Amino acid sequence: MVTTSSATLNSHREFQQLKSHLHRQMIDAIDYSRAESMSPDELRDQLKGLAEYLCARHESQLDGTQQESMVNEIMDEIFGFGPLESLMVDPEVTDILVNGPNRILVERYGKLESTNLSFADDQHLMKFIQRMVGRAGRRIDESNPIVDARLPDGSRFNAVIPPLALCGPTVSIRRFGNTRLTIEDVIERGSLAPAMADFLILAVRGRMNMIVSGGTGAGKTTLLNCISRFIPDGQRVVTIEETAELKLQQSDVIPLETRLPNMEGKGAVTQRDLLRNALRMRPDRIIVGESRGGEVLDMLQAMNTGHDGSMSTVHANNTRETLDRLEMMIALSGADLPSRIARQYIANAIDIVIHVTRLHTGERRISRISEVVAVKDGEYHVEDVFVYRSTGETKDGKSLGAFYATGYEPQALRRLSQTGVAVDRYRPLFVPRELEMKVL
Repeated sequence: MVTTSSATLNSHREFQQLKSHLHRQMIDAIDYSRAESMSPDELRDQLKGLAEYLCARHESQLDGTQQESMVNEIMDEIFGFGPLESLMVDPEVTDILVNGPNRILVERYGKLESTNLSFADDQHLMKFIQRMVGRAGRRIDESNPIVDARLPDGSRFNAVIPPLALCGPTVSIRRFGNTRLTIEDVIERGSLAPAMADFLILAVRGRMNMIVSGGTGAGKTTLLNCISRFIPDGQRVVTIEETAELKLQQSDVIPLETRLPNMEGKGAVTQRDLLRNALRMRPDRIIVGESRGGEVLDMLQAMNTGHDGSMSTVHANNTRETLDRLEMMIALSGADLPSRIARQYIANAIDIVIHVTRLHTGERRISRISEVVAVKDGEYHVEDVFVYRSTGETKDGKSLGAFYATGYEPQALRRLSQTGVAVDRYRPLFVPRELEMKVL
């Protein structure tokens, strides 16, 4: 039996090692035949009693506070997120990054912070990863050392293990939590102006095809969730994602998720497979969580053949790069389209590109809302409708800047007038000016 003096438990690492040892003792002591016949509440009570007994009799002679903490952490190890439990319930934490067993970082308000948390060792971290992955119906081992999964609360879980991860097993958790951000929340955080929100709402209700672009962690999926709220409830929406993150609120939503191949390398279902099948499901709109490959061609075909109001996100650094990436992804689909034809196809399908930027201060801004007008002389003709202009930052590290209407009135607005939308009431949105941040 491992003996540890009470004084040494001041080290978080040694506390985790002792917890891992007691956890293994619990596993050895469990009567699995009896456990199967218990209700979840009964099983939890029995395991908690066993944990208290093992802590009380251990040679380390834990004091009352340490014993209570140890029991709670052992229960978190079994039913929760182990050493990460406190981070998973912290509403301010948006990302949890585990770089091996001894270094855990979090992102709060767009900035990374170190924590004093740790796992006992590589084995402890690997067991945690396998437990999380197993709950999601996935597997991870040396032959399959990378895994993406969705946790029960909707958070996105990614793990990479040796031999690919040289510093030991690594984990990245993108937290979404149970609270859904609204467009009003995004305005309150200063990520866009009310006039821009009014235009996006009009664009969604007017069934404009939209692409949300930006870098990793910029908030593309969050914005897509926010604006999708304004899809009329009577429309049938199919969502397609590799890891389901979208949480639409309409009554007729069919969420589809890709599937990885099994251990024999068979049974994979790609986003492209799902997109092709979605066209047979009589959707009014199709939302692709993230376009990153050949499925773009199928998405553009859907947008060009009666599924107006479809949306997707794309990783890109600016609006022009977004269109170039779409063109590149068409090539990845295997379609041998001349560049001129591919560009025309993209311009015909996409109405609005919304670019989201994560500033170096950690804040998010919708830096540009643009209309794809046409292709002229082989080049995209793109007009900015709204832009964000940064002017620096405050002493406490906050961004300084303002949103502006450029004065350009989208052609899509004129198309909306043919559908009965009273567009005249929206024309004041596009008067060139600095936009007010207060909701009028």
